[in-house]
Amino acid sequence: MLSLLLAATLSLPFESDTTPSRAPRDVFWARLQALCESAAAGRLVQAPPGDTQIDPSARLVVHFWECGDTELRFPLHVAENRSRTWVFIRHDDTLELRHDHRHEDGSEDRTTWYGATTLDAGSDSSQAFVTERNGVRSGWRVEVVPGVRFTYGTIRGDAWRHHLEFDLRAPVPTPPLHWGHAVRPSQRP
Repeated sequence: MLSLLLAATLSLPFESDTTPSRAPRDVFWARLQALCESAAAGRLVQAPPGDTQIDPSARLVVHFWECGDTELRFPLHVAENRSRTWVFIRHDDTLELRHDHRHEDGSEDRTTWYGATTLDAGSDSSQAFVTERNGVRSGWRVEVVPGVRFTYGTIRGDAWRHHLEFDLRAPVPTPPLHWGHAVRPSQRP
């Protein structure tokens, strides 16, 4: 009798049918937060022909630097350039990605704070931060496969344009602080 009871207990699902499931954006946010206080080396996987924004031979490191309940800040280091920080913002029903660009003296670049929000639920491992114009979506996609990779890139439609991939299997030492780290951007959504 005890063995039948034990077998029946072990075959029960871990979550009951009445347990509310977490929205994909909430699972994704938790995956981003889990990266905090670490750094990962990456590589340029793809760029549009003739694009020179990132030298394919440059050392790339993302520093999962600052994590709060509603804002995450992940600086991107491209060789010695520490001007770029990805800022993720959590709202009640969307996620937002902004780009904080700084000069070496910490002052804001004129292009700082561009970005977009999620338009749909996305998935546990992938979110698209996009705008839609004339039926075409463009913006950024970020993917997290826990313990494996963090991916960031620009997209048009569903296709990658720029594609950076960071290896989470081999953390690297945290890099020096990024430019402008002590001052929040003057612009807010």
